[in-house]
Amino acid sequence: MNWQYVAAASEAALRAGEIQRARYGQQIEVEHKGTINLVTEVDRQCEAIIVAALRERFPKHDLITEETRPSRTGSRFVWFVDPLDGTTNFAHGYPCFAVSIALTIDGETVAGVVYDALRGDLFTAERGAGAFRNGRRLRVSNAPELIESLLITGFPYDIHQETAAKLRRFSGMMSRARAIRRDGAAALDLCYVAAGQADGFWEDRLEPWDMLAANLMVEEAGGRVSRYDGTPVRLEPDEIAASNGLLHTKLLAALRLEE
Repeated sequence: MNWQYVAAASEAALRAGEIQRARYGQQIEVEHKGTINLVTEVDRQCEAIIVAALRERFPKHDLITEETRPSRTGSRFVWFVDPLDGTTNFAHGYPCFAVSIALTIDGETVAGVVYDALRGDLFTAERGAGAFRNGRRLRVSNAPELIESLLITGFPYDIHQETAAKLRRFSGMMSRARAIRRDGAAALDLCYVAAGQADGFWEDRLEPWDMLAANLMVEEAGGRVSRYDGTPVRLEPDEIAASNGLLHTKLLAALRLEE
């Protein structure tokens, strides 16, 4: 039954992706939500298209998006939408950004779509039915040790405050992993874990619209997603650790600064 939600989210993501591809590298209007937290006219255009498409198909569902906070009706069905994950990258012409759309039912993510418009990569996941990229099933890697792993991370928008403290985990992980990357689009980062192109990911604070769709990708590809203490990630701004599963315990221990 969840396939219909994946199909609807895919259609909406593809429409938004067309705008991103057409406007990429052009002069765009940029606003500031914070010192380094940006929003562009493309974010708003993509959000409008996605919201309209989902409301047309599912008028009784609730929607939560990054750029607007519509009132909740109490529906069991709640969509979480990031119309342009990686806005700063997009604004600078850095080619790493995506659309992210997830549906939760009674608090559980059942469908997720992440679309990389520049590469034409459509990542989809359905609870209990697997994760895919352009129709090909995804599987996590088999790296068993941190020193054999490629990890990805991100930094919160308040990184300029107490910078040294916020970099403690990053500094500690540098000596444990083979390599670390930081590309600025968490939804894509997590999809790369699902695809086996990276072995783990962590970030101290992510919004649900940034991660819910891609979290499902990781789980359906055979990986694990949790908070740093191993408990489930919450439907609110939260810390997150994702991995291929084999190195999850070691990743969590390192993130808790126990090793």
